[in-house]
Amino acid sequence: MSWAALGAWLATTIGGATLAVQWIRHGGPGQDGGIRSTRLLGHASLAVLGLALWIAYLASDRELLAWIAVVLLAVVAAIGFSMLAMWLRGRSGSDHTRLPAEASFPLPLVLGHGALGVTTLLLSTLAASGVG
Repeated sequence: MSWAALGAWLATTIGGATLAVQWIRHGGPGQDGGIRSTRLLGHASLAVLGLALWIAYLASDRELLAWIAVVLLAVVAAIGFSMLAMWLRGRSGSDHTRLPAEASFPLPLVLGHGALGVTTLLLSTLAASGVG
């Protein structure tokens, strides 16, 4: 289960990196509304830190590292859900005359990234709990 969690985490990271590149290309860092740089960087930084801790857990078998990674991942998920809400609001165009950078995100990529994130959180929690 621990290795499956790692695989899901890596796949989620690839999706997130793809979304971040697209956000940057569409002017995200300089936009006034929508997802701000601090939120995106916090989300990404905590996710990468959690991934590093998960890898350290796999290398050392220290359960505490797994649980710290899971807690970080829960925070990452909460930030991610807040960005999902912003993305949904931004796609409607109701709050903005100019759509934010994240409005360019393709629906399948957003849904895939979110589904993989939830899967990663579930697998990591189960693995840290000793299941599988």
